[in-house]
Amino acid sequence: MSAVHFDSYTEARAHLKALLDAAERGRVATVRRESARTALVDVERLRHSLAAVTPGAQTVAEDGGWSIFVPGLPIAADGRTFNEAVTEMIGALREYAEDWQDHLLDAPNHRENWGLVQLISLSDDDQLREWLVGKAR
Repeated sequence: MSAVHFDSYTEARAHLKALLDAAERGRVATVRRESARTALVDVERLRHSLAAVTPGAQTVAEDGGWSIFVPGLPIAADGRTFNEAVTEMIGALREYAEDWQDHLLDAPNHRENWGLVQLISLSDDDQLREWLVGKAR
């Protein structure tokens, strides 16, 4: 099976299994609807790619505790312990993703954070923890 392209929603719906099979195998799978073209991508492949290209958070030990922040974004968390700060940061990331979906996606200073929001939304807490601190910790 090679790339799968459908030029209409109706055609894609009639061949949904082929479209999903292609996406799950990592093949190019697209659907055209009017002038827009949409790609279907397996969630784990997308999440892995986004984690690799999305700049991570920075962690700083200060005042007997820990602070974590994402440079250039209004997302930060503090904790008495490193693990507490990471847990708080995961909560802050989830809150940001909800706010972005609700009202920030069209804000000029937030609209480019699509990849980060996708990464947050497609990850469970353990995956976000790994993205924040790496596998070594």
